[in-house]
Amino acid sequence: MTQATTQQKPFPQSQQAGRPNAATKPTRWAADAVATLPEGARTRLDFSAQSLWRVDRLIGDLRREDRPYGAVESVLRGLGAYAGEVIVRRTGGEWWATGGDHWVRTPDGHLWDPIDEARRCFAGHGSLRLLCRDATGG
Repeated sequence: MTQATTQQKPFPQSQQAGRPNAATKPTRWAADAVATLPEGARTRLDFSAQSLWRVDRLIGDLRREDRPYGAVESVLRGLGAYAGEVIVRRTGGEWWATGGDHWVRTPDGHLWDPIDEARRCFAGHGSLRLLCRDATGG
């Protein structure tokens, strides 16, 4: 079992209050992240599961450039939200939010935290590609 599966959380029923507008911020963050990437990278991010290989590499490049976390925090949030959108589109899941945190809820009832997984990836301990694989069962 990969570390990405440890991000899987049982779905708490109390999260329903955050449901109506939960996708607004993450979808905007994802769009902003894609729009701010260099032209060549932008064209390869097509919300496919395969594109998450590129996202993991982009985050790895940021880590190797030894950028401080504060300088890349919004980029990581956007790339995590992008991965969340991939999961939503592949599974028919939806974004859930509470207390300022955002997760993807898949139809099997699990919550996944792709934004935190992007942070873990930057720290060298995560993979958005593997999180998507685990969340989609493929």
